Amino acid sequence: MCTSPLKMCFRVGDDRDKLLWQVGLKPHASGNYSMAVVQANSLLEDQGQVFTSPSATYVGIYDGHGGPEASRFVNQHLFTFLQKFRTEQGGLSADAIKKAFDATEEKFLGLVNRSWTFQPHIASVGSCCLLGALSNDVLYVANLGDSRAVLGRRVSESKTISAVVAERLSTDHNVGVEEVRKEVVALHPDDSDVVAYSQGVWRIKGIIQVLNFTNFFLIQSLSKRS
Repeated sequence: MCTSPLKMCFRVGDDRDKLLWQVGLKPHASGNYSMAVVQANSLLEDQGQVFTSPSATYVGIYDGHGGPEASRFVNQHLFTFLQKFRTEQGGLSADAIKKAFDATEEKFLGLVNRSWTFQPHIASVGSCCLLGALSNDVLYVANLGDSRAVLGRRVSESKTISAVVAERLSTDHNVGVEEVRKEVVALHPDDSDVVAYSQGVWRIKGIIQVLNFTNFFLIQSLSKRS
C-alpha cells in the first residue's frame, strides 16, 4: 500500500515527461490494476493509493485543493480506519465505509484546530475523496466531491471488435447541480446565503463549488449559521 506522497510511490516518467508518475500492471484478488498521475500544477496536491489482500481491494483517489495537506492526510488515515471498522463489523459494508470517512475527517479537523493559529493556511485546504472497494465480489463506491468513478463495460463479444462503454458509478457533489444545491439549502434553512451565485457559478457561501473533505474554514462558516 502506498501511503507516502505520490512522488515516493510512483515511477517517474522518462526525460520526455517529468510530470508523469506511473505504477505498472500489478495483481489483486480479482485481476490486475495499474495507476498513473500527471502533475498539472507546480505543487502536486493530489494523492492516490491501492491496498490489496486476498479478500479485498481498495482504491483511493484524493483530489486536493489549496495545498497538499488534506489529501496527504486522507491518504495516510482513510484505509487504516476502513480496516478498523471492517474488522469490527466482521466484513466490509457501506456503514463501515461511512464511519471511515467520518473518522478521517474528524481526525483531520482536530489537527487543524490544534494547528491553525500558527499554520493558518491549513484551515483553507481540502480534498475530494473517491473510494472504490471490492470485497466478496461486491463493489462499493463512495464519493465526496466531484472526482468520478467510471466502469468500462464490454458490449461486444466479437473476436475482431472489442467495444467498451464507460458507465459512471459516482455522482458529483457540486452545487452547480440543481439537486445538490437544493439539498444544501434544505440542510441550512436558516442561512439565506448558504449558496450564492458568484462569478458566473453557484458556490457554497460564495467560496467553493464542491462539497468536499476537510475544508475547515467552510465547515466553520456553515456551523455558525446552522
